[in-house]
Amino acid sequence: MNSPHPSWREAWTAALYADEGFYRTGRPIDHFRTSAHLGLFATSISELVRREGSATVVDLAAGGGEMLTALHALLGDGVELIGVEIADRPTNLPPSIGWLPELPDRIDGLLIANEWLDNIPCDVVEVDESGVVREVLVDPESGEETLGSEVDSAWLREWWPIAEPGERAEIGETRDGAWANAVARVSGTAIAIDYGHTRDDRPPYGSLRSYVSGRETEVIPDGTRDVTAHVAVDSVATAVGATIRTQREALGKLGLDAGRPPLELATTDPTAYLNALAAAGEAGELVAKSGLGDFWWLITDTRGHGTLTA
Repeated sequence: MNSPHPSWREAWTAALYADEGFYRTGRPIDHFRTSAHLGLFATSISELVRREGSATVVDLAAGGGEMLTALHALLGDGVELIGVEIADRPTNLPPSIGWLPELPDRIDGLLIANEWLDNIPCDVVEVDESGVVREVLVDPESGEETLGSEVDSAWLREWWPIAEPGERAEIGETRDGAWANAVARVSGTAIAIDYGHTRDDRPPYGSLRSYVSGRETEVIPDGTRDVTAHVAVDSVATAVGATIRTQREALGKLGLDAGRPPLELATTDPTAYLNALAAAGEAGELVAKSGLGDFWWLITDTRGHGTLTA
């Protein structure tokens, strides 16, 4: 069982966040299309800001600041906008938008973490041929795996029990703790948005994935590609007392309409029709089944306003 290779959690952390790691040397928009890259998503978030009277919006894992730039155009300078990202400040970011390498101690308003939790590294475990749950070790250069020491995890027993040889899991304790730490700073609303699973639909062989340049690729923690895994959203929600909604439900509550414009508008105002049709297409992408619409929103409202939790 001895191996010179690190655990998946150690290799994953280095691959994404070391000095030459994936998220220090590149921008997410170069590799993925997320909700934050769509203008109507920012429109929905601006509606939430208005309804709740948020003084501040903090975007955790802000990427290239795309959502904050869109919010700045929608909200002006009346709301403080802050991006939190380990990469350097984007050169084209409006000057009034703040940029920090880590979360501020207190947030008076709205905290959003869009596709952040899936990049919080986890310990990966697998059941061996004898039915023993063991830590999975990995060669960072090749991705080759070996099984290490036996793992005794209360989180695993509670949230993702595995017993059959070959079954795997990602232990979500690190995600629970990271989001609880973030939510504890907020006076207002904290929302984590991510793809994930619940106790009823855990993937039997885990969910480690890698992506680069818009395509899925072999999972190797070498720093040249993303490493991600789906989030055990029910565990995270329990840790912070969050309400769980799908993105489809949440954006619907904020007034997003994916309906097509009336066809007669094409005759009376062709330009307006084409603009409305494009907006409907973007809205449809945000709420699509088997796509972004199935993402989970974990909503913790610390002041009881209830915009998305009622």
